[in-house]
Amino acid sequence: MKSHYVKPQDSSFNRTTNIIMIIVFLIIIILAFMPVLLVIMASVSSEQSLIEYGYRFVPKEFSLDSFKYLFKSGSTLPRAVLNSVIITVSGTVLGLLFMCPCAYALSRKEFKHKKALMVYLLIPMLFSGGLVSTYMVNTQILHLKNTYLALILPSMCSTWYLMILRNYFRTSVPDSLIEAGKMEGVSPIQSLSFIVIPICKPVVMTVAVFQIFAYWNSWYPALIYIDSNHRELYPLQYVLVNIERTIKAMTRDAANLSGMNNVTLPSTAMRMALVVVTILPIMVLFPFFQRFLKTGMAIGAVKE
Repeated sequence: MKSHYVKPQDSSFNRTTNIIMIIVFLIIIILAFMPVLLVIMASVSSEQSLIEYGYRFVPKEFSLDSFKYLFKSGSTLPRAVLNSVIITVSGTVLGLLFMCPCAYALSRKEFKHKKALMVYLLIPMLFSGGLVSTYMVNTQILHLKNTYLALILPSMCSTWYLMILRNYFRTSVPDSLIEAGKMEGVSPIQSLSFIVIPICKPVVMTVAVFQIFAYWNSWYPALIYIDSNHRELYPLQYVLVNIERTIKAMTRDAANLSGMNNVTLPSTAMRMALVVVTILPIMVLFPFFQRFLKTGMAIGAVKE
């Protein structure tokens, strides 16, 4: 029998391609990180160097004046950080405790009223009740004004997140597994807690990350529901917005104030410092949740 010699496949092309792709992705990563680095460098630059030389990756003159102005607020900033942590953690946990059971019920075929409930949930997603009516309900009926609940409850549940959770539960949890649990006497709550949630951890973490980002970056509810005589309830973002407004006002009026004609307030560097304080926690947390975001959104977006 005549044998045929099979020449081994040359792997040089694959190696070359991999090297090229690695270089390309490194360039993309560097380009994506460059604006963040530029903001950080601007926040530690002096105001005069920013005016004369503009934004530079290597500051002409290092200065921490912007952070000194930022942290001169005494106990206001630490209290605001604590408020944001309380609001973010509470809102995320309460949102998951509410949305996961609701999404699980909507994902089950034996739930008779799921279509009517989905229509009921989609209506506020498509048609908002308006700011005035929302304010009246939250303040006059629920009496949430000047409380933590005013900053937590209005954003606690999202129909979009419910749809992501429902689709993931429906496509990733086998019906046979749920039926086996029923035969063992497992209740629906136990089935959700010990079967569904462990299997669907990626989508739960994905929704949790979205909730964390939304609560951490939120400042508008504080503007509406928290009065100026309840500043101890201000979240971090609202305090930073007020600091920026104060810096703008001081910069605008500096020329009209006696003895301040030669004073240069770090208004531009201050804005960059505000950005750094805002995005730093997100930058630290995001790498830990990245794999959950990728897996959760890929499967949770599947529709039957």
